[in-house]
Amino acid sequence: MSPARPYTTHASQIMMITRQKRQKLASCRGIMRLMNQPAIDSLETLRQQVRAFAEARAWEVFHTPKNLVMALSVEAAELLEPFQWLTAEQSQNLSAAQHEAVRQEIADVLIYLTRLADLLDIDLLDAAADKLVINGRKYPVDLAHGNAAKYSEPSND
Repeated sequence: MSPARPYTTHASQIMMITRQKRQKLASCRGIMRLMNQPAIDSLETLRQQVRAFAEARAWEVFHTPKNLVMALSVEAAELLEPFQWLTAEQSQNLSAAQHEAVRQEIADVLIYLTRLADLLDIDLLDAAADKLVINGRKYPVDLAHGNAAKYSEPSND
């Protein structure tokens, strides 16, 4: 029998304590900023930091619109995993660990979406504002209120 490796045991204990501390912080919804994490206070700042992150790693060759859309799709699909098999009520009352998993996946989606918009010179806020106007026309309040039917489906009046 080989002797236990104290480093492995110690590292595992540190990882477990660190994970417990993160979960406790996440459960309070007051996630502390990681050390050296730059402040991001706008989509423009996020765009610049995501661009700088990619440039520092020479990833521009990989960040084509096609590749970013594929990566975005994968990340959006990964956002499903924490909700898999939950009831509607459970999905509204996530544990600290589930909440943190969702938080991380949402961040991945936002980062890839921001990078894609940057490459295609799309202002995300302008695009969202325009789309809200379009959706307002498709789903007028008097027809859509309390109704989940798609605008192209006939009304069940």
